[in-house]
Amino acid sequence: MGKSSKRPLKKQFVETLELPRDLFFGSVIITVTGREEVIVENYKGILEYTRESIRLQTKNCKLFLSGKNLKIVYYTNDEMKITGFLEQITYEP
Repeated sequence: MGKSSKRPLKKQFVETLELPRDLFFGSVIITVTGREEVIVENYKGILEYTRESIRLQTKNCKLFLSGKNLKIVYYTNDEMKITGFLEQITYEP
């Protein structure tokens, strides 16, 4: 048997058809503009929110952002915009 037969069927389907991974797996998408703006898509909830740190739950992990004067400018069910001085982005299990 080849290597491809050991991959999950959904993953094979997405790769074969070259479909967007975020759409099928619910992967978090992070768009960073400089050190002052972050757009996070596909998050599930806000776990912690202070001016120095924001911790979000995603489908597959927790996302930790740290910095100074962090502010959630807006959020919807699947997207949020964070501004401030971003120092670090960390993925946590």
